[in-house]
Amino acid sequence: MLKNLLYKLARKGLSYTRNMQDGRVSVTGWVKGIRQVSFEGKNAVLEFSNFNGNVKVGYATTFGIHNLVHGDVEIGRYCQFGPYASVNTYNHPADHITTYINQRLLNGKMTAYKTSQPTRIGNDVWVGKNAQILAGITVGNGAVIAAGAVVTKDVPDYHIVAGVPAKVVRPRFSKKVIRELQELAWWDKSEEEIKKLEPLFEKDLTTVDSIYD
Repeated sequence: MLKNLLYKLARKGLSYTRNMQDGRVSVTGWVKGIRQVSFEGKNAVLEFSNFNGNVKVGYATTFGIHNLVHGDVEIGRYCQFGPYASVNTYNHPADHITTYINQRLLNGKMTAYKTSQPTRIGNDVWVGKNAQILAGITVGNGAVIAAGAVVTKDVPDYHIVAGVPAKVVRPRFSKKVIRELQELAWWDKSEEEIKKLEPLFEKDLTTVDSIYD
């Protein structure tokens, strides 16, 4: 009982809102590496998430519990990450005597041989529970990464991928609708401008020939 009480008190003490230049970042619970992330603002990060490296996060993007984002990672605006989803651009050296790269061997000297390929995630991307996005990947705007997927190849705009390794399941909309959404780029607009587009957000885009119908 005392252990549970201490946990609740610690969790409450570590739940805070971090002020940013363009908004606020709400951080709940234990989160590692949060202060080295460049947030655009109005973001949220749930407990036990872990950040490391050169990480940039766009406006209003949110993270679930136990998310891991490591390496050279740029994430667009209005993205959402499900529980246990991860993005990792780091790779251990496979061409040396060992892949072991922490301080317990040669005072961490092998860390210098760790590699990283930048990964870029577009805007309005949904990353499902337990999904993994690997190094050197570009995920297009409006993409959906299904739960448990392991993404090893680029994902086209507004396409759904699933599986291990992840493969394209289908596009979300017609080519014309996708082109119009790309041109609209609603994620780059102000909240006031987005409010004016509210009827578009409520429309089933799988049933129309154009977003302007």
